[in-house]
Formats: sequence, structure tokens, C-alpha cells
Amino acid sequence: MKMDSELLHSPVVCLAEEEEADMSDWNLPLAFMKKRHSEKIEGSKALAQSWRMKDRMKTVSVALVLCLNVGVDPPDVVKTSPCARLECWIDPLSMSPQKALETIGANLQKQYENWQPRARYKQSLDPTVDEVKKLCTSLRRNAKEERVLFHYNGHGVPRPTVNGEIWVFNKNYTQYIPLSVYDLQTWMGSPSIFVYDCSNAGIIVKSFKQFALQREQELEVAAINPNHPLAQMPLPPSMKNCIQLAACEASELLPMNPDLPADLFTSCLTTPIKIALRWFCMQKSAKLVPGVTLDLIEKIPGRLNDRRTPLGELNWIFTAITDTIAWNVLPRDLFQKLFRQDLLVASLFRNFLLAERIMRSYNCTPVSSPRLPPTYMHAMWQAWDLAVDICLSQLPTIIEEGTAFRHSPFFAEQLTAFQVWLTMGVENRSPPEQLPIVLQVLLSQVHRLRALDLLGRFLDLGPWAVSLALSVGIFPYVLKLLQSSARELRPLLVFIWAKILAVDSSCQADLVKDNGHKYFLSVLADPYMPAEHRTMAVFILAVIVNSYTTGQEACLQGNLIAICLEQLSDPHPLLRQWVAICLGRIWQNFDSARWCGVRDSAHEKLYSLLSDPIPEVRCAAVFALGTFVGNSAERTDHSTTIDHNVAMMLAQLINDGSPVVRKELVVALSHLVVQYESNFCTVALQFMEEEKNYPVPSPANTLEPGNLTPVRDSPAIPRLRSVNSYTNIRAATTARNLNKSLQNLNLNEEGGPVAFSPGNLSTSSSASSTLGSPDNDEYILSFETIDKMRRVSSYSSLNSLIGVSFNSVYTQIWRVLLHLAADPFPEVSDLAMKVLNSIAYKATMNARPQRILDSGSLTQSAPASPTSKGAHIHQAGGSPPMPSASSSSLTNEVPKPPIRGGEQPPMRPPYTPTLGGQAPHSHQFPRTRKMFDKGPSGSELAGDDADDPGGHKAYMNANLSTGLCDWSAKYFAQPVMKIPEEHDVESQVRKEREWRFLRNARVRKQSQRITQRGVTRLDDQIFINRNPGVPSVVKFHPFNPCIAVADKDSICFWDWEKAERLDYFYNGNPRYTRITAMEYLNGHDYSLLLTATDDGALRIWKNFADQRNPEMVTAWQGLSDMLPTTRGQPSSSAHSLARRVSICLDRSKGQGGAGMVVDWEQETGLLMTSGDVRVIRIWDTEREMKVQDIPTGADSCVTCLSCDSQRSLIAAGLGDGSVRLYDRRMGANECRVMTYREHSSWVVKAHLQKQTDGKIISVSVDGDVRFFELRSPDSVNVLQTVKGLTALDIHPQANLFACGSMNQFIAVYNSNGDVISNIKYYDGFMGQRIGAISCLAFHPYWPHLAVGSNDYYMSIYSAEKRLR
Repeated sequence: MKMDSELLHSPVVCLAEEEEADMSDWNLPLAFMKKRHSEKIEGSKALAQSWRMKDRMKTVSVALVLCLNVGVDPPDVVKTSPCARLECWIDPLSMSPQKALETIGANLQKQYENWQPRARYKQSLDPTVDEVKKLCTSLRRNAKEERVLFHYNGHGVPRPTVNGEIWVFNKNYTQYIPLSVYDLQTWMGSPSIFVYDCSNAGIIVKSFKQFALQREQELEVAAINPNHPLAQMPLPPSMKNCIQLAACEASELLPMNPDLPADLFTSCLTTPIKIALRWFCMQKSAKLVPGVTLDLIEKIPGRLNDRRTPLGELNWIFTAITDTIAWNVLPRDLFQKLFRQDLLVASLFRNFLLAERIMRSYNCTPVSSPRLPPTYMHAMWQAWDLAVDICLSQLPTIIEEGTAFRHSPFFAEQLTAFQVWLTMGVENRSPPEQLPIVLQVLLSQVHRLRALDLLGRFLDLGPWAVSLALSVGIFPYVLKLLQSSARELRPLLVFIWAKILAVDSSCQADLVKDNGHKYFLSVLADPYMPAEHRTMAVFILAVIVNSYTTGQEACLQGNLIAICLEQLSDPHPLLRQWVAICLGRIWQNFDSARWCGVRDSAHEKLYSLLSDPIPEVRCAAVFALGTFVGNSAERTDHSTTIDHNVAMMLAQLINDGSPVVRKELVVALSHLVVQYESNFCTVALQFMEEEKNYPVPSPANTLEPGNLTPVRDSPAIPRLRSVNSYTNIRAATTARNLNKSLQNLNLNEEGGPVAFSPGNLSTSSSASSTLGSPDNDEYILSFETIDKMRRVSSYSSLNSLIGVSFNSVYTQIWRVLLHLAADPFPEVSDLAMKVLNSIAYKATMNARPQRILDSGSLTQSAPASPTSKGAHIHQAGGSPPMPSASSSSLTNEVPKPPIRGGEQPPMRPPYTPTLGGQAPHSHQFPRTRKMFDKGPSGSELAGDDADDPGGHKAYMNANLSTGLCDWSAKYFAQPVMKIPEEHDVESQVRKEREWRFLRNARVRKQSQRITQRGVTRLDDQIFINRNPGVPSVVKFHPFNPCIAVADKDSICFWDWEKAERLDYFYNGNPRYTRITAMEYLNGHDYSLLLTATDDGALRIWKNFADQRNPEMVTAWQGLSDMLPTTRGQPSSSAHSLARRVSICLDRSKGQGGAGMVVDWEQETGLLMTSGDVRVIRIWDTEREMKVQDIPTGADSCVTCLSCDSQRSLIAAGLGDGSVRLYDRRMGANECRVMTYREHSSWVVKAHLQKQTDGKIISVSVDGDVRFFELRSPDSVNVLQTVKGLTALDIHPQANLFACGSMNQFIAVYNSNGDVISNIKYYDGFMGQRIGAISCLAFHPYWPHLAVGSNDYYMSIYSAEKRLR
């Protein structure tokens, strides 16, 4: 049969059908793709906030020094005629010289008082050197640490000298006397601000800097030499904090234009609006505003500080524009220092920007120190000109006819510009120019609503936007607005505050100080508020009460607990989550809040959230209950009873499907453990004694020779990819060591009672030591000890041993922690190990103070039998190792060691087994180096030996936490309004998805063409390779040319088109367990791999088979009570052959039992699990919780599952040969709708066809294939294939089935029972014989069959080579 060439080349065969196929992919839900799966659960890195003014300052004293000498011009300036005369808007020649001088002084003081009315002003008119000295020193003395201003007008004296002197007078005005700037510095001290209004003023600025430098050098010399005259003097202040403003450069003269005032610089600094308007009228463009004269300008109505009047509005616009120019041009720190620290300095600098613009037009360049970038050409000045134009053009009619003043559209237009920036913008662009204007607009009621709305949208862009807004100075404005009672502002203010607190939580103090928390309490208590606004309000309150006693007290008085409890059952999940977090925080270490909660039975109301469908809400509830029992106040009987109740409620979450919930559970229980430490110590000792005395069969005795395939005996052991969660596993082991360690496995098939325990582990320490596993700080309780304890606790009557006085609550919680220490998710088990060990450590320290060292039995070579295990402590010199708070263990809660660039830190030692028993977490041989808990940097090697008395770092400190709350708070810091990337049609994510869906449609279409023609043979080997381990499960990816091959505990990925290995990594299951099932989740899109092991654990992996490291997305205990050794045993001896075959067929997989079997429904997100248990358990992956347990009604294990989501049916094949059909919509007692008992032995496969009238096809070990119609009790067809089946698969599309048998060949049959291909194995790859078949799998679409055999080989057969 030839393959049509067009099939291969045309991507779109028939568009309409293609589109249709496509839609089905878009509608499929995705599992495990939420933020909690893709992100690390930790808060965002706090940005260092620099917006708070650490040192707000005031200018408290002002020296006005005027050297005018009215009527006498200095000798070095030739004045023009006519010349600029006005000083402070007064013509000095219009009155007597003395009166003129006094009037000008008084006027200058008034002009300054407009900007800083509260300062002390001292005038010094035509002074002598002594007068200046006396003035400056007295002002500095009064000002103490605050700022002093020195204003110098030198229009009546010579220009400053190059030597750094300015001029004053002698007593009788016959001479000009020089005054050194060096002396001026000494008298004025620091911090100061100097204004020089004279020609060549730039010289003073230069001299000032030189003198300041000279001072510092003198001080350095004095510091070294104690005999230096300066050494005994008090240190003069540094001149670094001094600010200078000078009218012109060193070589420039002041403008003499008679239309301008003589003190143009002072006018710009102190009367900016007046001079700006005059200057505007002097420009040519003023002719465009007819009727406006200089006289008219004097008559502009209004006051500068009344924003509703024309003059006030112009002043407001001027402030906004100069502020905006400064914010856009200056570096942030300089802007903060000059424009936000001191009101007078800010005003002077805003006005200095105007001075630069006006004076440059007269060839004069004002100078400042610190120097500013040039701003005179900034585009915002055009907006100022326009605003002035609009205002002045109304003047004639306002003054002559009294018409009403039309307000300027300036602010509305600037808000529109800001809005355009927000809508059009891209990420990573320069910040919007208008931000400071938005701030100004918050002052106006007219535009306030719109400004808050736009501000909120800006803050929503992310933490960087919040930092920018805070640096502009938004904080005092929005704080003040909380006093407003306007309801329409509520949603906006709540949103803005949520954004601010998500980025900078230190604002909690400001809010409480200003009673801001009351605002948010009223929003939260308001039932008419939409849920999202109440969510933000409760988030804000949760920040206010977070580790801040004042906030906790204020909110407790504000009735926060009652308000929160009312909203626990709100339909909005985020609100439920934050209400719980808020409750957890208000009573954290705050006993009066806890008792208030007890009175309102808060803990009982929180119980309902423990079964919430949203994992994050369950988490928050666990957090709240954890801090509820974690209060360290005195305990009464009442409170102890409450704690016990809470603990038992929490214990029910032990098998929750979400690791974030279980992590939070460990932390919550650790609070309880800390509270009742002595009780737990007693329980711990009891368990440890019990564990020592309880014999567990030693691995050596139970080893059956047939039980071990010599795994990985190959000379070259493949190096595994290092996996984030497990660091680099078995990379350096040798085959010999591995073999030795494998012989220590307990593969006990039909042992004593041990066999029925969930975890059948007794591995020796040496096994793990040869595997190169690190010590995670010498733990007292190793993994194996804890596991054994867990099993022992199930069989012995611990309660009777402990005595009735000990409420068994402590025993129960100890068991829960033992169980969690065996969690398949590394971070959960690490936390639980810490808690257990900290108690074990304290218990043994209290019980046996003498030094115990375990010496001989635990060398690395000789495996110790677990029976000799006690609790061993390594100590130096008998002093107990102290648990240190800064433990650098392997979880994320503690300071992490530096790790080489880009690598994630190791989270757990390799080969750490999971539920149902553990390998030693840290093994008990005294090694001198704890090599692993520092990263590979080696930077912290010193003083860290295992025997170091301070070295017990692996224990918990009192405040374990999971970072859940901080991680949840990130939601408010990130954009909320932005379309998520996957919904953005143009985004890369979306384009990749479209590409994948097209590829899927193509695969479905082309494979369907082939299977519809009928497959007549299937024996063309298109791929063969040696797998690193014996294949036990194979799974084709539905659409990629990729196949996953699992051996006992690792997974290898092959590209079967290119015949290359893509990846090989360790699954992390314990040594005595094996992978028994795999599924691709989201195979149509972003694929994840689910692995199931026979201890009931499920793990989900991402980033495999590409260039990144595989990462565990989640893991949980799918089945909690697996019985790993019960085979279905038909009673009569006739079936012993079948039994032998089935055991043999499973030998390849390492151990008897069906293991765990799963089936996955992508459409519903449901996962069916079963195996060596008596139920089929259904998990909802969306909610990450168990939704249903269907009892199988049989006494043997489930060997295969197949479900059909359309009909809600599940077909199960069982070990006793029965095939059972369940309808999951019905109750537990009547959901088994059909039982077929036609097979006499173990069912290898039962397949439920997905069509509406699909049949069940089932096959047993004896090779009989039966077809069942769902409605008829008997089979409608029977085919006989080979006896002694070891593996079988059914092709879902092509109606083919393939059987692999003990005698090393594969037969492929079509649905009529005809053999279409016999694949013999007598002469395999390169003439080598290939062993018995261990697993088979068909591709879900293509006619491809993958075959794994017991001697590591993995091959794929197809209908014909050219078919892809």
C-alpha cells in the first residue's frame, strides 16, 4: 500500500473539517496550569522603596542681605541708559535712598513669605562684614539642624572676585570691603541655601565648591594628626548639603533691558507668575492676544492661593508644569532632594526653571549647585504658553464687562494625554510625563474622580508603576482622601491602596496613625460593595494587621473578626481566601483577638473552608487555623480542647490533592507541636522505643532469588538529567554499588503482616550512601526510621502503651506528621521531617543527656539491618547541638545558600522515597562534611562540620512559614486589568497554541485516512534502541514524535522519528516501589506527564524532553491504602497456571500486584485511579481534591481502567477475571451497573470504546478476547489468542490489538481475530536475542506499536516505513 503523497504535504486537506477538529482542542480544559503550579510559592522580591523622605527639612531662618547703596553705581559696571532699575518691583530713585532701601527690604521679605510664611526673616541692608557675621551665626544658632537661607543682592557693589570674595561696606560707606566665601561658609554652616543675585555670580559658586573641598582635605589631615589646630575644634559641618542658586555664569553680566526689573533673578524666584506674564507680553507672539497690555496684567483678578480665580489657576498650572518638567528631566534622587524635601527649596527650584527659561532669552545662564540638566526647551513650556494665552485673552472682557472666567482646559487635556499613554502603551517604555500633573489634579474636585481612575490604571501596570507614583509624592494625597466620605471614590481608593500596599507594606503604620483602617473596615462591611472591592479592602486590612500589633489592636476594636466571619461563605473565591488570611493574621500572636475569635466560634466557621473547591482557599483556611492554635499565651483546659478539635479537623487534610495545602498543613501542625512540646516529646520517645523493639524482617532474609533483575548491569551507566526537585541523581554510582544496594530492597511477596503496610521499606543506609545521597544535616530520625515508626504505629496499641492520661490527639497528630514526612512532594516531606526531628531531638536531649554515638554498625560498606536503628545523635564533647534559627536546609522558607548562576537550588536529597515508606533522609553515618545543603559554591565550608555543636540546622525554628500569604499578595501587585497573555490573540503563547492545534488536527486527519483503509500488516521496525532501564510502561505522546518509557523509577524520552534520546530523569519514588502507569495530561497543548507508582503516589512533571530541566509540578497520594502484594487469587487450583504467568509477567516490573492503574479524562479534568485497593477513586484536577470513591465490590485488585466521559461510565478489569462497569453519576451502592464474569483469570486489559454505542473489549492472561455490549449480560464475541499473555494493548482507532507473550513474540490481530503480523524475536538487533516482552503500547492515532522487552530494548513497529 502506497501512502498518498498529498497526505504528507498538504497541511490543510479540507478546511472546514480542519477548523472543526481545531475547535475541539480550544474547548478542552487544561489541567495543572494555574499560577500555583507554574510559579514558586514565595513573595516577590521587595523593592527597596526610596520614596519616603528619610529627612524632611524646613527652612526656618532667612537672611536677606541687600548691598544696593542706592544712588551710587559700583565702579566696575558700566550701565546703559536707560537701564533696568526696579528692585522688588520698586524704583529706588522714586524716593529717598534710605527709604527706598527699607521698602525694598520689606518687599523682598513679603515676596519670600508667600512661599514660606513661618520662617524667621532678618534683613541686613547695606551691611558691614561684622553685621553679616553676627546675622549668620545667630541664625545658625537658632536653626540648629534645620536649613538657613542666605539671599545676597550685590547690585550696589563690585562684582565677586576670582579669589572667592563678595563685597560689602565699611561703617561709613567710604569703601567696599571684601567678604570671603570661606568665612561665609563657616558662619552659615550646613544645611544652607544661598541665592546670589549679582553679575558674574557663577564665580561665587565655583569658589564655594573649592573652599568646601579644601575644608574636607584639612579635616582629613587633622584626623590623622592630633596636634593639628583643627583637631581640637568641633567638626564643622560638611558643605555637601548646601544648595546654591546664582543668577548667571562666572563671565556674564545681568541683563540691563529697561523693560525688565534689575533683580530679574530674584523676581523669577519669588514672583514667578508676575514676571512670567510680563515676559509673555514682551514676546512677539503676544501680538496674537489683542488688547493685553502690561498695565492690564497688573489687574488680573484673584489670589495666588485660590485655585478658582484666574491668578490662582495660573499659579496652580505653573506649579504643575514646573514640577512635571523637573520630574521628567532630573534624576530621581535629585528630584526627591530638591522638590520633595523642603517646601521653600522646592518652590525656589520650580521658579528657578522659569528663571532659566527667561534669563537665557537675554543671554544669561542661571547656575545652580547641584547642577540641573537644561530644561528651558522642554515641551511642557508650550503648554504653559497656551494656558497663559487662554487666560490673558479673556482678561479685557472680564475686567471691562465683568464676564465669568472660563477655567483652563489644561488639566483635562493633560489627563487625556495620560489616558492615551495608558491605552496605547507598550511594556518597557519611558514613564508618562503627566504623572506629577495627575497628582496636582487630585486637589481639584472637578477632575478628582477621573484622575483617581487613571492613577489606578497606571498603578495596575505593576510594582514599577507604584514605585514611580510614590516617588512623585502621591502618598500624602491618597492618605488624605481617605477622610472623604464620597461613595463614588471608594472603589478607586480601595484599588489604589491595594496596589500601594502590595508593593510597600510599610504603609500599614501610616494608615493606622491616620485612622485609615476604618475606611477599609467600612468598605468590607458594606454588602452593596462588589466582591472584588471587598476583596481588596480585606487584603489591605490583612496587610495592616500583618505582624503589627498596633494595627491588630485597631482592627480588633473596629470589629474586623465579626465582619470577616460574615464573608467566609462569599461566592467569590479570592474574597474567601483573603478573609481567611486576614483572620489568620489578626490573631497571630495576639491573644485577645484569638479569644474574640473563640467567642464568635471562628474556628468552627473556618472548618467549612477546609473542603473548599479552590486549593488556595483551603490553604488560607489551614493558615488561619494554624495561627489560631499557634498563640503562645497561657493555656486553659478550654483552650486546649479547642486546639485539639482544630488539630483533628486539620488532620483530615492529610491526603489533600494539593501540595500547597499540605505544606500549609505541616506548618499549622508545627504551631501545635510548639505549643504542646512536652506532650509531643513523650509521644516521640514512645514511638522511638516502639520502633526499636518492633522486629521488621531484614531485607536479606526475604529476598527471593527470582525477584531481582540485575538492573543497570550495563558497563556504561547512562547519566541522568539532573532534575530540579531531586538534584543530580545516581550520576556517579558504579554498577557494583548499585547492585549491592538493590539487594537490600525488600521485595517481599507474601510476607507477614508487614506486607500489608502501606510502605514496605527496610532499606539499609548503605544503599542510599552508595547512591551518593547527601546528608541533609545529621537528622536524628532518618527516613527509614520514620517509615518504620509509621508502620509500627498501625499495628501496636499505642494508646494503651502511652496511658489514658495522654489524649491520643498527640499520637494522632504525630502519625499525621509521619505520614506527611513520606509525602511524594519534596517540599512537604522536607517540612515534616524538620518538625519531627526537632521534637525527636528535644525528646532525646531531655531523656538521655549522655553522649550517644552510633559507631560500628553504620559504615558505608556494611549495610546495617534496620532493627538496630535507634535515634542516634552526633555530638561534640557532649554539648547538645542547638537548633539554629537560620537553618539553611533544603526548603524555601529559609535563607538559601548561593547557587551557581541560574540553577535552582536542590530541594531534596535524591532517592527520597515517598508515601508508604522512605529511604533515609539523612543517613546515620557520621560524615564530616554536610556537602549538600550549601550550594555548589563552596563558599560556606568553614566551621560547618557534622559534629559541630551548633550544627543541628535541619530543625524547624518556631516560625516556619510557606510564603503562601506573600505569594497570594503578588496578585495585587501584578496587573489585574490586563488581558492575560493566552487570551491576547497576537501573543506568542497564543500563536504557539494555534500552531499546536493545527498540528493536532493534521495528525488526527492523516492517521484517520490510514486506519480507515485498514492496516494489513504491522511489522516494520521504525525504531529500536537500548533503554537505560528495563521498560515497564510505555506511552506515546499523542501528537509529538515522542515516546515516554518508564523503568522502575525513572523515565526516558525518545524521539522515535530521529531515533535520539531526549531526556532521562528520576521520578523520585521510593526504592521498593515502581512506576506502574503513565499518562500525558494536556497532550493536545502544553503536555505534562503523570506517573503513578504502586504505593499510590501520583507525580506530575513538566519541561521534560526539551532543553530545560524536568520539574515536578505537583504530587499527591492518589490512593492512601495501597496493599502492594495482594494478587487476585481465584480459589481453584486450575488457575494456578494463570497465577504463575501473571506473577511472571509482573516479575519484569519488579514485584507482584497490579500496582496503581489510572485513566485520564481531558474533557472533564477527572483522573480515575485504582489498583491494589477496593475502590476506584476519582480526583478532580481542577479542584485538586477527591470527588468520589466507587467501591469495586470485589475482593481482588483492579488491573485496568477505561472511562468514557460522554456516558460517565468506567470499565474496570480485575485480578479475579471479572470485568465491571460503573456509572459514576449514581450513588456508591448502586453505581456498579454490570459485572461480566466470563474470564477465568487476571484481566490484562479492559477497553471501553469511546463511541456512543462503544463496546467493552477485555482480554485475560489466558488470551481470550471478549467483546461485551453494555446492555447485554453476556459477551457478543470471543476470540482466542496466545496463552500466557504478558502484555497487551488495543488501538483505539484502528481496531487492532497486540499481544506479547512469555515465549518472546508479538502477535497483532485485527478485530476479526485474524493475525495480521507475527513479530518474532529470535534474531534481534545486531544478532542479539531479545528477552521476554515487558510492555506494549499503541500510538493513539498512528498505526505504531511500541514494544519494551526485559533486556532493555525498546522498539517501535509500524504499518509501513513511509507512514511518517
